[in-house]
Amino acid sequence: MAENKSILKALAGETQPTPPIWMMRQAGRYLPEYKATRAEAGDFLSLCYNSDLATEVTLQPIRRYGFDAAILFADILLIPQALGQKLWFVTGEGPRLEPIGLRKDYEALKNGDEVHEHLAPIYRTVGNLSGQLPEETTLIGFAGAPWTVATYMIAGRGTPDQGPAHDLKTKDVALFNAIIERVTWATIEYLNRQIEAGAEVVKIFDSWAGSLTGDDFDNYSVDPIKKIIAGVKAKHPDTPIIAFPRGAKERYIGFHKATGADCVALDDGVTPEWAAEHVQPDGCVQGNLKSSHMVTGGQALVDETRRIVEAFSHGPHIFNLGHGITPDADPENVQLMIDTVRGG
Repeated sequence: MAENKSILKALAGETQPTPPIWMMRQAGRYLPEYKATRAEAGDFLSLCYNSDLATEVTLQPIRRYGFDAAILFADILLIPQALGQKLWFVTGEGPRLEPIGLRKDYEALKNGDEVHEHLAPIYRTVGNLSGQLPEETTLIGFAGAPWTVATYMIAGRGTPDQGPAHDLKTKDVALFNAIIERVTWATIEYLNRQIEAGAEVVKIFDSWAGSLTGDDFDNYSVDPIKKIIAGVKAKHPDTPIIAFPRGAKERYIGFHKATGADCVALDDGVTPEWAAEHVQPDGCVQGNLKSSHMVTGGQALVDETRRIVEAFSHGPHIFNLGHGITPDADPENVQLMIDTVRGG
């Protein structure tokens, strides 16, 4: 019930004396229990598709820390894999895909509504979590935004500047737009199924939005996210949606209204004071402690956590990091952050 879940209250626009808290990548490599479960699974993708083990790693940080939300353990690149693109992970280097650079590569992809059989284990994980989480804990589903997912699909890997995607956008805009449209459609399908399986909130990660400027930001970050939100709200009008256009800088202003997002997540490239003045008046905000504080800890962590809580204290706020927690983080610093948020 919403009245028992502080994150749902924040997403509905309620200002609370203590902000709810969760953490991007909270189920991850900084936790020894995660490493043990990952070893049991054998590799990262096997962990994502093993519903029992994915459920376990999602629950681990809830047991340890009592976060106000659990986020589904999965990966944004499961969508291109479900569309038929070959995906694998290289230890120590990250994901690899067979690049899409030609029309024939795109035409080999499945339609957006043909992803569900491949993604059925993910929906089972959501269902498992819906039945196993504490009653006060909100379940968050997620997907990658089309621009971010497309950068990996086109380059075949992560790149520092998303150059291959920018190049294709310049050389063959029709093909580029077709890829964006296919991912958008598949993402609507994917998020709707997550909600039907039990997700109470969904989040759209546009991790590389910051490399888009001018009209490209509107065309390839704002517009696809707006389409996804409309497609989800058409079926699930009461499900809150968080959007995270990382690196958006001044383009965070107006992002709620432009996309229909209930909450805009902030990276640490903007100050909480600036965001409280320019972004929070439009709705709930989430963020935005630097993840490096989870490594270094100490009084600086306490001071910055208090600063963020105070800056956002006059409107709806969900406390989080400005990016995902890193593998070298100290679990004790996570507890210190939580204690500071909840204890002042």
